[in-house]
Amino acid sequence: MIQIMPAAREAAITEGKPIPPELRRVFEATDRYGNPLGENPRKRADWIKGAGVPVPILGQLKRPVDVLWYVGSYPSYHPRGIDAARALARIFHALGIDFAILGAEEREDGDSIRLAGEKGLFEKLVEQNVKTFARYRFRRLVVFGPHEYNAFRHEYPKYGGSYDVLHYTQFLVEHLDRLRQLMVAPVPVTVTYHDPCYLSRHNGEYEAPRTLLRAIPELTLVELPRSRENGYCCGGGGGGMWLDSFTRDHTRMRLSDRRVLEAVETGAQALAICCPYEVSRFEDAVKATGHDGRLAVQDIAELIDRAMRPAPSSS
Repeated sequence: MIQIMPAAREAAITEGKPIPPELRRVFEATDRYGNPLGENPRKRADWIKGAGVPVPILGQLKRPVDVLWYVGSYPSYHPRGIDAARALARIFHALGIDFAILGAEEREDGDSIRLAGEKGLFEKLVEQNVKTFARYRFRRLVVFGPHEYNAFRHEYPKYGGSYDVLHYTQFLVEHLDRLRQLMVAPVPVTVTYHDPCYLSRHNGEYEAPRTLLRAIPELTLVELPRSRENGYCCGGGGGGMWLDSFTRDHTRMRLSDRRVLEAVETGAQALAICCPYEVSRFEDAVKATGHDGRLAVQDIAELIDRAMRPAPSSS
């Protein structure tokens, strides 16, 4: 199924079959602007202004770095994605990581574009990104999203782009001892965790996100009934992120809505995620299922950042 569906979508596009308008707009925006949201590429690093810590841009450093942080489109532009990006920037800064971002030079990785069937556009993005990465020296590539992790780990080497790539949760686990020292504020919240498909089932990473959550002071982790190898898709992968209007006429309930209902049934106060697609999908689902105010949706980076911020003393 992993290989059949993208191939079928690619064949449909090649044969000129109708593409849902919202998906066509994503393809056009990505081709023109380098991101599926159609945002100005020159503003890709504007989010750093509110991070509260320095976020170096690699082209301005003019030196090698240990970590090139590939931020991604949604953490760069989407309001809730920006919240998570700023949180992770503060974590990197507190840990003393030698990192930098590409800023305006960064383009969409293209994995979801590929899975949606637009192989030609995907290959164009790969070519652009590989050339950009080749201009700089870095030891490891740390990514925010599971789709980027999948693309840079499995697809880009086919086109000459081989990197030592880590999802940010894997990278932070390497620094767990220091993180434990930095997380001084209790986070007394019951949390359940959603396994993103392209980090978990497709790439076998189940433990790093859970290890981080369990390390947060006073946080309680409860498992969803469908988790780990039996996890349930949020509906955002393979182009689904951009097809909700199209699929609404063909499904009884969105996958993200079902997942939120499962999270509510665990008694959790928050649904923890580590994929940039999921925060907007699940927050919409919380509202759609009538649970607004009952279940929060937070990136793991946001929860760690919260634990690193001691409450202001009252005097």
